Amino acid sequence: MSAAATDLPVEERPIFRSLLRGFACRCPNCGEGRLYRAFLKPVDACEKCGDEMHHQRADDAPPYVVITIVAHVVIGGLLWLEVARQPPVWVHMAIWLPLTIILSLALLPPVKGALIGLQWALRMHGFGGPDPDAAPDGGLKPEAKA
Repeated sequence: MSAAATDLPVEERPIFRSLLRGFACRCPNCGEGRLYRAFLKPVDACEKCGDEMHHQRADDAPPYVVITIVAHVVIGGLLWLEVARQPPVWVHMAIWLPLTIILSLALLPPVKGALIGLQWALRMHGFGGPDPDAAPDGGLKPEAKA
């Protein structure tokens, strides 16, 4: 149901603020509640404001974004070190393999949080906008039930 149909004002959802709150692993609505109950498992609802988070659909986007960021950092650093010092291969392995793993694991929750914040700000996937799986009568479309 749209805001025009109910004559309720639509609250503003600044995208940048929502991205920052999500990146900090906080609720994109209030900025106070935790976004995760486990490493990458979002809470069903914010403990502070009660805003529901269970319908987020970050799916495969966070790993792709993290791979892009980590690849730029690691490959840039590796190439710089190779040109500047030409160390043996074991030095590259000792530096870049652990850095790749650490950066990937450290960036996954904030990047996923930022994408959840973006979905919330844009009212995607049930965050205040129309549900793409909903039928006009309010139930699920037959293909969404399976």
